[in-house]
Amino acid sequence: MALNDVLDRIDTELDAATERLMDLLRIQSISTDPAFKADCDKAADWLVADLNAIGITAEKRETPGHPMVVGHVGEENADAPHVLFYGHYDVQPVDPLELWNRPPFEPQLEETPNGTVIRGRGASDDKGQLMTFVEACRAWKAVNGSLPCRITFFFEGEEESGSPSLIPFMEANAEELKADLALICDTSMVSRGVPSISSQLRGMLKDEFTIVGPRIDLHSGHYGGPGLNPLRTLSEIVASFYDNETGRVAVDGFYEGVHEVPEDQLRQWQNCGFDEAGYLNSVGYSQPHGEKAYSTLEQQWARPTLEVNGLWGGYNGAGSKTVIPSEAHCKITCRLVGDMDPDALRSKIRKHVEDRLPADASVRWNNDLEGSPAAVMNIARPEFEAARTALSDEWQREAVFCGMGGSIPIAGFFSSILGMDAMLIGFANDDDAIHSPNEKYDLKSFHKGIRSWARVLDALSRK
Repeated sequence: MALNDVLDRIDTELDAATERLMDLLRIQSISTDPAFKADCDKAADWLVADLNAIGITAEKRETPGHPMVVGHVGEENADAPHVLFYGHYDVQPVDPLELWNRPPFEPQLEETPNGTVIRGRGASDDKGQLMTFVEACRAWKAVNGSLPCRITFFFEGEEESGSPSLIPFMEANAEELKADLALICDTSMVSRGVPSISSQLRGMLKDEFTIVGPRIDLHSGHYGGPGLNPLRTLSEIVASFYDNETGRVAVDGFYEGVHEVPEDQLRQWQNCGFDEAGYLNSVGYSQPHGEKAYSTLEQQWARPTLEVNGLWGGYNGAGSKTVIPSEAHCKITCRLVGDMDPDALRSKIRKHVEDRLPADASVRWNNDLEGSPAAVMNIARPEFEAARTALSDEWQREAVFCGMGGSIPIAGFFSSILGMDAMLIGFANDDDAIHSPNEKYDLKSFHKGIRSWARVLDALSRK
């Protein structure tokens, strides 16, 4: 297995690889809109044909929604490491269309101050990322006649529309999909040119409550003073969620299950090239507003939050209406880290609210909202350090284990349904405008992403 020959092949075949990606980008696989169902089928068929052309046994699997694509290669080599690679071929809607500089499904190479980019819907999320892995496998096969690992390919067509078919499909096909390790390429680099492996994803808890006061809205001249105002009560409760001196959440027991970041990871984060001022200034902030004892990156990746996402009640129309409203409403979300238990945390938050209700006030909760724990990757596995070394070699700078402020549910599903650890490696940049008009993927990300996966596969084959 001559890695250098594979890398050379990738370099010489970049134009052909880029044109294949362009072909896939031309397919309007918008999963959330039923008008594009045939296009989603077409994208699945395209991927099946492309995998088959490399010598990978692949097929389209029907679901109640859009199809899955499943492929296998190397099964005859039972002693080789077995990895599953996940990506999604569906894309976000393109609205507002008038903000695109060119038709979103007519991809094109474009020169920018940061180099050549591939412009088009799905270029970064996730077709370009998915194809980095496929092209790495194509080069391996062309040079060596086989791949260095057993690989299961698992491509979804509903990621951008909530993945309604994903869990049932994974449960029904668990034995076929199980591997030693799952690989996910639906993430970004922490900074431009800094290769990154996501080691932790924050979880999510949603809740919503209504403070109920008088039986009906009241005239503020008749009841102003003696009457309890639910908006005032709600404001006091919301304010009590926080300790303004430290920036910490003041709900009793909120931080149970939260762990400090190991010193080695903190060192990587401190040297990863993150532009704190640019990150804050780009949205109009002059300073971070979270926990004062932690850096901006720690707040974003490794600390939990309680955010108020919506407050309303009373009269919201034009002019004035002198009422004391009978109800006031609040939506909250919490980002979870470490071993935080969403169900236990929900109980703590609800107790915090209920303990602060004055006489003549009650609370009504929305019991239809979900929660999911954080996903923490097992970076003690030797495959993670092997992949980090491979990425460092390709990008000629130290790769970092980073966190992610958001969530990627599939990583948790691989653990809970298939009992597999997941490794998340992506090559997107923060300015790729995913989900937005004029989405792009740097040609450098595509090229070096292919080379990176070739190196990672080589490294994993030796574990």
